[in-house]
Amino acid sequence: MAALCSEFGDLVQIKKQLISVISLCKERGLVHSMFSLLMHEHVAYVFELEEDAQDMDALGLAKSYFDLKEYDRAAYFLRGCRSQKAYFLYMYSRYLSGEKKKDDETVDSLGPLEKGQVRNEALRELRVELSKKHSAGELDGFTLYLYGVVLRKLDLLKEAVDVFVEATHALPLHWGAWLELCNLITNIDMLKSLSLPDCWIRDFFIAHMYTELQMIKEALQKYQSLIESGFSKSTYIVSQIAVAYHNIRDIDQALALFNELREQDPFRIENMDTFSNLLYVRSMKPELSYLAHNLVGIDKYRVETCCVIGNYYSLRSQHEKAALYFQRALKLNPRCLGAWTLMGHEYMEMKNTSAAIQAYRHAIEVNKRDYRAWYGLGQTYEILKMPFYCLYYYRKAHQLRPNDSRMLVALGESYEKLSQHVEAKKCYWRAYTVGDVERMALLKLAKLHEQLNESDDAAQCYIIYIQDIFSCGEQLEHAEVSTALRYLGQYYFKNKLYEEASLCAQRCCDYNDAREEGKALLRQISQVRDHMEASNTTPVRRVSPLDLSSFSP
Repeated sequence: MAALCSEFGDLVQIKKQLISVISLCKERGLVHSMFSLLMHEHVAYVFELEEDAQDMDALGLAKSYFDLKEYDRAAYFLRGCRSQKAYFLYMYSRYLSGEKKKDDETVDSLGPLEKGQVRNEALRELRVELSKKHSAGELDGFTLYLYGVVLRKLDLLKEAVDVFVEATHALPLHWGAWLELCNLITNIDMLKSLSLPDCWIRDFFIAHMYTELQMIKEALQKYQSLIESGFSKSTYIVSQIAVAYHNIRDIDQALALFNELREQDPFRIENMDTFSNLLYVRSMKPELSYLAHNLVGIDKYRVETCCVIGNYYSLRSQHEKAALYFQRALKLNPRCLGAWTLMGHEYMEMKNTSAAIQAYRHAIEVNKRDYRAWYGLGQTYEILKMPFYCLYYYRKAHQLRPNDSRMLVALGESYEKLSQHVEAKKCYWRAYTVGDVERMALLKLAKLHEQLNESDDAAQCYIIYIQDIFSCGEQLEHAEVSTALRYLGQYYFKNKLYEEASLCAQRCCDYNDAREEGKALLRQISQVRDHMEASNTTPVRRVSPLDLSSFSP
């Protein structure tokens, strides 16, 4: 901690650095790259780097056209300019012009297979020109960032990683380069292998990466150390901690932090789509409705606002309207990961599997670490009864979330359908040991044992399941508890454990669907006991009894 504090010792200097790089980003039109760490106190230190005065007239005119999103026009007036700033804006205008034309062709319709084939036609030319400049060492931090984006768009990922790392060294405070690099890092080993600049912003990047890689404990520790280092008033850190709790499904903690965030920053729109996901999971319809109306009043044309409204309509089971708002979000930002994934969910609800597949695939194109998209693809192919495809996509989801019981249960079901019973058993048991959030793993494992005539193993799973349910004090009325009790009653009866069989039969009478079978079993037990008393015999105990004496369903 002492070492970290020493890095953050001069917070005034950090503020100066941030304001300086924000100014540089604004001049280059990088409105989304400005790092939101500034504390609330007034900062009076504003200074600018000296810029080459040449090309100023052309640059001013081109920047005006750029701000109006007339990218071709901006590029035209920057031809021949020699300053670094003008060259960046020239190349960036050409890139955005190509992106705009691509989006115009693709965003109006969702689903056609040709959609994924549409490319930014300017990318190859930009790569050739930037590559020459790069080889000559003539690219500054901003243009290196743009070169990395072009390489990523062309799927030259290894080269893109190298260029983004170079960009962070050339201009460490440009957060956009760090975020692009984040999207290309696939695992912790790759992260450790990178040679990153020794700068205070690196700690924010590492914390962000820990969150993305589902290393939530490490992420929370990192953010806590940043708070203690002087960033206690940063709403960015509060939002990232809330997202981290969201990722591990600690819904109560995440909701509390988002509510705190809204108190500190009531007009904030960023991350509110994640907040709406939590409200959706908890079925908090009034709160979600209030959030949607509030954001519409702030800015109804923001991506996050559209996603919140989409979640609201989805919670009301108006899936067509929900999909419409997710489409609107994608018109505003075709790289919005959450919108693609959520739209896939809506298409699944509407039984439009082909459109769902396309939406999930687009989500994966945006971020290959999005486990929800991989899991959604697995569910879609499960509906299409294509278990080999299911297995592939569920494996991908499991690799990203190794301790998520839902992925393990889905994997087990796929293995079971492919008659790979040993693997299915391993998945179900692993799902139980990591914490089965849906309480289905033991049931599925018990039924698989039952199907394979492994009665002792099936009984053991049912016993653990019932004891877990009753010990938690949950009042479950669904048929699965009665299914377990029915099986155990018959199992104990066959093994001549009549006390346990009688207890299970009595419990069956508490459930409507098992009441008649429970009464029938009690009659059978009564008959056997009468016969035993007449013949003066005692049963032989073969298995451990089920102790339900202190529990009640």
